Amino acid sequence: MESLDIDHLKTWIGETETVEDQITVSLIDRFRATFYDKLWPTGDAAPLGLHWCLAPPAAPGNALGPDGHPRRGGSLPPVPLPSRMWAGGELTFHEPLRAGDRVTRSSRIANVILKQGKSGPLVFVTIDHQCSVDGTLAVSERQDIVYKQAIAKPSAAQNESPEPSADADALTVNAVDLFRYSALTFNGHRIHYDREYAQAEEGYPGLVVHGPFQGTLLMNRAAELCGGVPARFSFRGVAPLFDQTPFWLRASTTADGGEVWCEGVDGNPTMKAEFSPR
Repeated sequence: MESLDIDHLKTWIGETETVEDQITVSLIDRFRATFYDKLWPTGDAAPLGLHWCLAPPAAPGNALGPDGHPRRGGSLPPVPLPSRMWAGGELTFHEPLRAGDRVTRSSRIANVILKQGKSGPLVFVTIDHQCSVDGTLAVSERQDIVYKQAIAKPSAAQNESPEPSADADALTVNAVDLFRYSALTFNGHRIHYDREYAQAEEGYPGLVVHGPFQGTLLMNRAAELCGGVPARFSFRGVAPLFDQTPFWLRASTTADGGEVWCEGVDGNPTMKAEFSPR
């Protein structure tokens, strides 16, 4: 892609940003209402995954691109590829977050890498975050964002809704779940709530389940297996997961931790994660 100047994009490495937000009781209540019985009981601490709802970018409507994301540029490098997704990351939990905490998130662009995928060029942007309360580090995180070409438009058959599963352990995510999570994170990306756009413009067979939504499910499943908040949790997206499609939370444990993953109807993972206990 001639307009993809990776050397120019790499000049964003080292760029920093600091934002603040406060954890409110109402935010915790809305988060719990979205995930209800899928959350590990954290007592008086905030639920695992709630930190992803703090201080989201709040670009005005006239600063959004056609996909609902803020236009390219700003604190992130202006990668000239149409599709932007959360590819994965790694979390280390130091101290619990609680209602009333004023959280400061300090972010730094750590790397910008160009790779070649089956569908064309891929640009990975790695961001390091540190979430602190009154100067005490609570959560450190590596976030990986991938930019890529739009996928091919699907056929009409690919847009048909899947048959529901009779398996009692199967999970499904519906449009309301995705709308609620988009609202919690102030995520305007239309692939998560605008079915016509997701299918006609970005070529998906349905609404796309957010990467952090799957990550939250897996993180809380890891806490259940650990009997508490894991010390470390890393995850990566493998394939898209769509609304109304049955999937399963699978796990494999060892003395040193284990793996958890979302498994689709085809038996393949959509997101994989590794965790270590305290």
